[in-house]
Amino acid sequence: MRGAYGLHAREFLLWLYQLQHARTKHVVFIGILEKIFDEFNRPLGFQVQLEGAKVPREIGAIVDEFVVMDWVDFGDGKPVRAFVCTSPNPWGYPAKDRSGKLEQIEEPHLGKLLAKLVDRHDPVSPPKQT
Repeated sequence: MRGAYGLHAREFLLWLYQLQHARTKHVVFIGILEKIFDEFNRPLGFQVQLEGAKVPREIGAIVDEFVVMDWVDFGDGKPVRAFVCTSPNPWGYPAKDRSGKLEQIEEPHLGKLLAKLVDRHDPVSPPKQT
């Protein structure tokens, strides 16, 4: 079985590398973050929950945007849902904005976030071409 997981990781990474060159398309991955701990049960941070070790470790370097949606507390004891878009951040999330267009915290609305990334004022999908 061990070889199958290695093959899966290699195939997935090759697929991601191909997507890097598809500049006319926008691909959105939705996943789960898991908190990782060392052998003494000390928290090390967060990583994407994916099969194997190689893909979760490398996916952040491949994608242009890495946005985390969670309930964040700004110190007033009232957590609010938000997109965390840049690192370093006070919550330790593995976020990244290669475009430079996003603030550290953005409204948790995927349509508005994508519109901001592609320089559109309207978060609604464009009309279909005939």
